Amino acid sequence: MYKLLLCWRYLLTRYIALASIISVTLGVATMIVVNAVMLGFTNEMQIRIHGILSDVTVESMDANRGFPDAAWHIDRIREVAGEWIEEMTPMIAIPAMLTFRIGIEGEPISVPIELMGIDAVTQSRVSEITKYLQHPNNRRELSFKLRENGYDIQGAGNNGRGAYRQSMRYAGWEYRRNSFAEREKFRIQYEEERIRLENQQNAARNSGSKNSSPESELPYDPFAEAPSVSAKKFDPAKEQHTGIIIGIGISLYNRVDQVDSETGQKMVIDSLALIPGDDVMITFPTAGVPLKLQSDSFTVVDLYESKMMEYDKSLVFVPIEKLQQLRGMFDPATGKPTVTQILIKAKPGVDIDMIRDKIRTVFPQELFKVSTWRDKQETLLAAVFNELAMLNVLLFLIFAVAGFGILAIFYMIVIEKQKDIGILKSLGASSGGIMQIFLCYSLLLGVVGSGLGLVTGLLFVKYIKEIAEVLSYILRSDVFSPEIYSFYEIPTIVQPTTVFWIIYGAIFIAVASGVLPAIRAARLHPVESLRS
Repeated sequence: MYKLLLCWRYLLTRYIALASIISVTLGVATMIVVNAVMLGFTNEMQIRIHGILSDVTVESMDANRGFPDAAWHIDRIREVAGEWIEEMTPMIAIPAMLTFRIGIEGEPISVPIELMGIDAVTQSRVSEITKYLQHPNNRRELSFKLRENGYDIQGAGNNGRGAYRQSMRYAGWEYRRNSFAEREKFRIQYEEERIRLENQQNAARNSGSKNSSPESELPYDPFAEAPSVSAKKFDPAKEQHTGIIIGIGISLYNRVDQVDSETGQKMVIDSLALIPGDDVMITFPTAGVPLKLQSDSFTVVDLYESKMMEYDKSLVFVPIEKLQQLRGMFDPATGKPTVTQILIKAKPGVDIDMIRDKIRTVFPQELFKVSTWRDKQETLLAAVFNELAMLNVLLFLIFAVAGFGILAIFYMIVIEKQKDIGILKSLGASSGGIMQIFLCYSLLLGVVGSGLGLVTGLLFVKYIKEIAEVLSYILRSDVFSPEIYSFYEIPTIVQPTTVFWIIYGAIFIAVASGVLPAIRAARLHPVESLRS
């Protein structure tokens, strides 16, 4: 009993031990927070990559022309691995350029994209594309038809939720009708202005003036570069072009909303340049040789937001039949359409590496590349796991620092308490009992420090979003930028087994640090201790 009483007394009266407790607390809290964030990043990254890439992909080495007769290839895949496969779908993936305008008078803006031709029926069975769409009906059943208003936002940037909702409130057919009514009104005003300026120029020439004033120059024609429509009369207020789904990052742009009266700084928020109901133009290479460029108009029917900026800023989806028609993706010999990829979803619990190896036996590697989603992102995933391992090794050095602090403190206590140790031994305390006092003391330091670190770390993880916002406000800079980290919010996962090993490691180092001082105290001779 005296051992516990002495340990408790030392813990409460020796304020120098507080430094060791703080060291253990900070070490445990830091490792819990870092592991929770890194595991959250890794998990979210794998989920979103997997949602787009599917379990296994069979793709042509000729990424431009692809391979013909997707149905025959799907049948061949079912012959060797059909019992482990849940669904398959053909797809086309090519680079392209998307052109659009911000506002009626805006000049054309072109951005590079990854154009995906997909089948609306089977694509949602293979990937999770519908999960990241903004219209509830599209999340239930994917469609390339423009819907009435009712679009919502599943996620948004750190400072743009209000602007997002406001922009999407009237998206759909209502927005399209109003937009083209305003466009027609602007077109009439432009024509009137053009006629007026032409009359001024004619009058100036008739009067003998050689140079017209700058005011007489014709205005920029916002309709001059618009894609031509077919011979059939097209009513944009009642009809749409072929539907297209674009990543929300393509539509994002920063605008100055107002100036903060207190700080005088401009408040920049995220806004949407394109919403469902807008028209865009896509330019892409044809499938023939030599390559030629083909353009066509599309109507935005929904926005795709996986909350992973790498995908949200590049992916665009269109119907596969339309893309095959525009690019001329047909086999000259058989007339059957061609595709560039076949996406495969495995049944739950099936080893996708096994499916990959089975499929590789029936398709020549010179013509086809068969890979899993992990194979495609092998470098990225390996880098993330290696970074997590290195961070744990480096952060564990914090415990080592705390251990050396406990070691030094205990040596000081042993030297300071030599007389007390001698008295205890003269009263009958054994060397093992003296040793247990110091080991129990170091155990208490580890337990108290680990407990405080556990509470601190879990609270930090729980309120990490609010903490990030406070730091951003103090530093006047976004400490968690989606442009850098690919996510709009900080993902966290607290893994109980990881927390257990962190706490176990902290307590072990604390106890191990008290072993040498405890042995020295146990070896002290009572007479020599009292004499000193």
